[in-house]
Amino acid sequence: MISLNQVCVRFGDEELFKDISFLVNARERVGLVGKNGAGKTTILRLFTGEMNPSVGQVGLPKGIQLGYLPQHMIFSDTTSVIEETREAFRELLDLEREIAEITDQISSRTDYESKEYHKLIDSLTDKTDRHQLIGGSNQDALIEQTLMGLGFSRSDFSRPTGEFSGGWRMRIELAKILLQRPDALLLDEPTNHLDIESIQWLEDYLLDYPGAVLLISHDLTFLDRVTQRTIELSLGQAFDYKVPYSRFLELRAERKEQQLAAYQNQQKLIADNERFIERFRYKNTKAIQVQSRIKMLDRLERIEIDEIDGSSIHIKFPPAPRSGTIVVEADELSKSFGSLDVLKRAGIIIERGEKIAFIGKNGEGKTTFSRIIMGELDYMGGLKVGHNVIIGYYAQNQADLLDPKLSVLETIDRVAVGDMRPKMRDILGAFLFSGEDVDKKVSVLSGGEKSRLALALMLLEPYNLLLLDEPTNHLDLRSKQVLKDALLRYDGTLIVVSHDRDFLDGLTDKIFEFKGKKIKEHTGNIFDFLRKKKFDNLKEIERKDQSSGKKAFQNTQSDNKQRYLEQKEFNRGKRKLESQIKRSEDRISHLESSLAELEKQLADPDIIVEGDPFHKFGQLQKELEIEMEAWSKANEEKDLLK
Repeated sequence: MISLNQVCVRFGDEELFKDISFLVNARERVGLVGKNGAGKTTILRLFTGEMNPSVGQVGLPKGIQLGYLPQHMIFSDTTSVIEETREAFRELLDLEREIAEITDQISSRTDYESKEYHKLIDSLTDKTDRHQLIGGSNQDALIEQTLMGLGFSRSDFSRPTGEFSGGWRMRIELAKILLQRPDALLLDEPTNHLDIESIQWLEDYLLDYPGAVLLISHDLTFLDRVTQRTIELSLGQAFDYKVPYSRFLELRAERKEQQLAAYQNQQKLIADNERFIERFRYKNTKAIQVQSRIKMLDRLERIEIDEIDGSSIHIKFPPAPRSGTIVVEADELSKSFGSLDVLKRAGIIIERGEKIAFIGKNGEGKTTFSRIIMGELDYMGGLKVGHNVIIGYYAQNQADLLDPKLSVLETIDRVAVGDMRPKMRDILGAFLFSGEDVDKKVSVLSGGEKSRLALALMLLEPYNLLLLDEPTNHLDLRSKQVLKDALLRYDGTLIVVSHDRDFLDGLTDKIFEFKGKKIKEHTGNIFDFLRKKKFDNLKEIERKDQSSGKKAFQNTQSDNKQRYLEQKEFNRGKRKLESQIKRSEDRISHLESSLAELEKQLADPDIIVEGDPFHKFGQLQKELEIEMEAWSKANEEKDLLK
């Protein structure tokens, strides 16, 4: 469908890619991964035509429609949310005009057997099919469904777009792209400005999308849920894995082991030959052998290896000074901005050593409450910060507080004390500052680089309460894992505002949900919370549907439409679970057959099994256990829908 063929991209003397090729087929879901600077965004810009390759071809079928969501956009705020979103249907209006013109031509012709007549019929069929695909007469319902899926309320539809932050404007642009239903979606960090509920909605949308999807994301869970194929950009090459991201990590680890072994063998070969050349360079009797080895080394294609994996970098927060048992306590706390109530008589207690996640849609008060704890906002009601609580706060705008005149290293050097001073470069390296990067002035850093530097500063001082507001927004997967590992070893109290489910998984043991101006406490893992919440929502939808017959004539057209969409979502959830159960049953049957066959072979002394049969047997048993657990969980979830 869309492809790169032997593509090279050069910036001056620097080569970003060398001879990379891959094809993305229709309906494929592909994750594009690699460290920052590997060229992921460049790949998307090659497909859109914003950049041209230095060498090679970009393959795009004639007439293909691409939907591209970049990380950053310049917005024109001259209309309302609903009017701006309707711009997605400009193609629809053009199609309606063309269909009317062709219909008029056909009605006035009588040459039913001519080529021209059949061309008109084919054109009318194609345009009518496209008209139905991108919404047809159902565009208002589609707009409402998409905007609400991405977190907007109906009351937002008539508001001017200029009233919304950049993150919400990106949601409008994403809605427009999805509504256009292009042949291929190119999405660069689409979850950056979404809350968890919107991310889950987008996951379901993309799973059912009829076109191809090529996306860049640092959200591991999002990649695993959406993609079945992973393309890694590393060392100027593209490594293609026909698996989701988690499985790709396992296969890449195996490849790196092989790569390192080959590199070490080659380095030994080079060293041995260089010693021979140096030893016999001036001996006439060895001149032929010396020249032969020199030519061999010149022709040798040198093996490159990836830089050290971030998982081997271990950083630690300084030990937390002891605080009182109660770290934060709010009682009957309310906060309004003018006539807008954000929190109303909310209560919360956080105790020493707890690891807390603040969860909720954007605008429900998570950041507001964080700023109240920090003393940055006034409020009504009671709030108490406990005895000897020392707060380390990472705000979403933390990068703006850095001194632009200092270098990266000077910024760290002014804060680091004691045992942390020898670790300054390791900390900077963990957050992607290495080599000459540490000498850059803060004033020339990108927004992402400033955010990473601000986060690195958090590791240098002893705090007993860390309050982190969206700390992973500008971190790649390696840096996120480094930060998560450090937080897991942190012995103080932790509050994290985040929509990154994989980052929260195993890190926090209690969730405070911000919803409806209140704060509700939940214990357990983030995925347990989301699973329960989803089933509660689905069961509520079902109850609505069962009672709808009694008051059908009392509902407005909008209510009917919303109930239809909710029931459709409920049915889709049931179908997905049934499909998952069927796949698990097929997989279990296959694994059991493979185990039985391998047992039969191992029991027969006349059969020689290739490789390590006992290792293979153990692997099959492990896969069977995992699949059985997945089958059991899917059945439990299906039972909850009854």
